[in-house]
Amino acid sequence: MPPHYDRLAFHRRAFDTGAKTGVRGPEMPQQVLIADDHPLMRSALAQAVTQAFPGVEVIEAESFDELQAALADAAPELVLLDLHMPGMSGFIGLMMLRSEHPEIPVIVVSASEDAGTIQRSIDYGASGFVPKSAPLGQVAEAILAVLDGEVWLPTTTATADEAGAAMAERAVNLTPQQLRVLLGMAEGKLNKQIAYEMAIAEQTVKDHVTVILRKLGATNRTQAILVASQLALKPPPPLE
Repeated sequence: MPPHYDRLAFHRRAFDTGAKTGVRGPEMPQQVLIADDHPLMRSALAQAVTQAFPGVEVIEAESFDELQAALADAAPELVLLDLHMPGMSGFIGLMMLRSEHPEIPVIVVSASEDAGTIQRSIDYGASGFVPKSAPLGQVAEAILAVLDGEVWLPTTTATADEAGAAMAERAVNLTPQQLRVLLGMAEGKLNKQIAYEMAIAEQTVKDHVTVILRKLGATNRTQAILVASQLALKPPPPLE
């Protein structure tokens, strides 16, 4: 694969030529949303994005709630997502984001760089994964690849184990409401507490739990909570 700056130059030439001839090359992003709770990481990612794509608007969020609020007011072409910011609950937040906004591709940018996390990110709906330890130039390369409809992964990615892939296949079938109920279950909340927080009837929560158990292949609430604990990643060491 050629260096990322060569590929960027090619995409810019195609874009500029299309503007003159009417034949469009690959679209450059107009808006990119960066969701990460670490200010220095957000700043570095924003710098990488704006240098690679002059004129792009960068929207920032430092929690899952802020991310959802931003998506209610904007329509970015792509989201750069940290799995560990407040409110994410690891892969549960990723699945909720993809379920609620399937039209917006997501690139995970994470300090959890093991092969299992990388592959599971793709299994749960991400279109790419950039390790935080990677050169920031790879962010632009990943964005171009994903906007071209490709999946972008680090070259060292290994294949996920069969058990993890099977769990991903079951979990991605949960709806946003079911994911919220599952998250409440994982936090040890009672059905009536979950119902109150979601502003729905307790019977509706019970119905969701029944469907969740069936979709996850769990025989009881405890098994479902164990699955949820596997979806919620342990946070990486703090950045120094």
